[in-house]
Amino acid sequence: MEEEVKNSPVENFDWDAYENGEVFTGKSREELVETYDQSLNTVKDKEVIEGTVISMNKREVVVNIGYKSDGVISMNEFRYNPDLKVGDTVEVYIESQEDKKGQLVLSHKKARTTRSWDRVNAALENDEIIKGFIKCRTKGGMIVDVFGIEAFLPGSQIDVKPIRDYDVFVGKTMEFKVVKINQEFKNVVVSHKALIEAELEQQKKDIIAKLEKGQVLEGTVKNITSYGVFIDLGGVDGLIHITDLSWGRVSHPEEVVSLDQKLNVVILDFDDEKKRIALGLKQLMPHPWNALSEDLKVGDKVTGKVVVMADYGAFIEIAPGVEGLIHVSEMSWSQHLRSAQDFMKVGDEVEAVVLTLDREERKMSLGIKQLKPDPWENIETKYAVGSRHMAKVRNFTNFGVFVEIEEGVDGLIHISDLSWTKKIKHPSEFTQIGAEIEVQVLEIDKENRRLSLGHKQLEENPWDVFETVFTVDSVHEGTIIEMLDKGAVIALPYGVEGFATPKHLVKEDGTQAQVEEKLQFKVIEFNKDAKRIILSHSRIFEDEAKAEAKKEAAAKKAAKKAAKAEESVTINNNVEKTTLGDIEELAALKEKLESGEN
Repeated sequence: MEEEVKNSPVENFDWDAYENGEVFTGKSREELVETYDQSLNTVKDKEVIEGTVISMNKREVVVNIGYKSDGVISMNEFRYNPDLKVGDTVEVYIESQEDKKGQLVLSHKKARTTRSWDRVNAALENDEIIKGFIKCRTKGGMIVDVFGIEAFLPGSQIDVKPIRDYDVFVGKTMEFKVVKINQEFKNVVVSHKALIEAELEQQKKDIIAKLEKGQVLEGTVKNITSYGVFIDLGGVDGLIHITDLSWGRVSHPEEVVSLDQKLNVVILDFDDEKKRIALGLKQLMPHPWNALSEDLKVGDKVTGKVVVMADYGAFIEIAPGVEGLIHVSEMSWSQHLRSAQDFMKVGDEVEAVVLTLDREERKMSLGIKQLKPDPWENIETKYAVGSRHMAKVRNFTNFGVFVEIEEGVDGLIHISDLSWTKKIKHPSEFTQIGAEIEVQVLEIDKENRRLSLGHKQLEENPWDVFETVFTVDSVHEGTIIEMLDKGAVIALPYGVEGFATPKHLVKEDGTQAQVEEKLQFKVIEFNKDAKRIILSHSRIFEDEAKAEAKKEAAAKKAAKKAAKAEESVTINNNVEKTTLGDIEELAALKEKLESGEN
């Protein structure tokens, strides 16, 4: 029956009209076109109207604006709205009602741009939440597409916590609030952080209200600095100072924690407004000193790692959080003032002896020199008086040289014991710091841990020989090597030096002798004990003149004496002659007298 109905012809069908292309019954073609046009929206070019999404794929969106044809818009223009779906109402800008192909040309982007400035201003005024598409990174933040306008999103306004990787936000659609508009330059600043701050502020108030000292909370590592770690407690930040991270030494917090790590912390302190919260991590662990073996005692050997160096000593960690100090004086038996860095450095593994141990104060002192025997225990045997050794020059003073024979065994060579012959004003003239020098032990001072040493004693005393060479009045050739206020130093044979005062430096012609002059000098004084030779140049010709004068005086005296002797002989002859005549006359007279009497 149904088949019959379907196949039955249409009554009153106008076949003539059909042949002429007029298939509309009852109305003319013009009437139908007019009716069709009246049923469509009246649109104009360059106008913004609303349309409905009727279909979409990955590349295009088809929009119906109630016109005789639909418009096609690129999906890129809807990047800011990833939730777009069929049936949504969107604004479109009519570029052209018909292009060359008779196609309706629409643009969503231009529609947004046309009204964007009004919408942005309205969003700021109404504190409205809007959507935006993050297009790319820029200096200091991101560029966001908002209503077709390129707005700036500062890096600090992306989230409440610091952002380490901005690139992960590129290409995302997020909600924003307009926070600032520069009407003159048409600049817009948006914030995502502002959306979540209100919620966090309430959470923060709830957390702060419940804070108590000693309370243990779970937090997330938000930021790591050289001085500590910031922990997010759920909208409230607290700081774990580097000293509260571990009982042991920590060079940098990164050794203990890492970013985004979740951990339990204890509240140590906070200010009255609870804006600064001090947190602790090590306080949740037992103190290492409490776990230190009860058997450890003074005199025991321990091994540890150098964790801190100072000039006065080194801190050794023998267990995490348990440290002992090796003072520099306990590093060597040497008495020299030295720096601890001369013996060890940070990171070294060292063995030491426990010197003091105070468990209550949690202090321990250690020593490493105690691992070696004290060299002064058997000093008389090893370094007996008269024994010879090699030593290293450590330091100078005006009066001598400090040397070290071995670590901990020091000695002094007095300046007078450096050389038998040289007049040394300062030890630096004779040797230098760091040089090796051979010494002989002269004296041991065990109480003060000091040896008296000599260098010249390694050779025989040449002054025993000099005593026979430089006798008083002996003459030797010498060279003036130095002029002083009180006289001159003269270099003599055999490396000996003598001294002459200015009056003894006058030459025969009356001029004064000068430096580097080579002259003859007479020894006028020789002192073996003081190792002193006093010389004179002028005494040579003075003594010669005296000798000549003396010789002449002696000759005159001899001549005078000879003349006097001759005169005496003559006188004697005369006396003798007179005396004999007188005797003869007296004898004749006597005979006369005697004859007369008879």
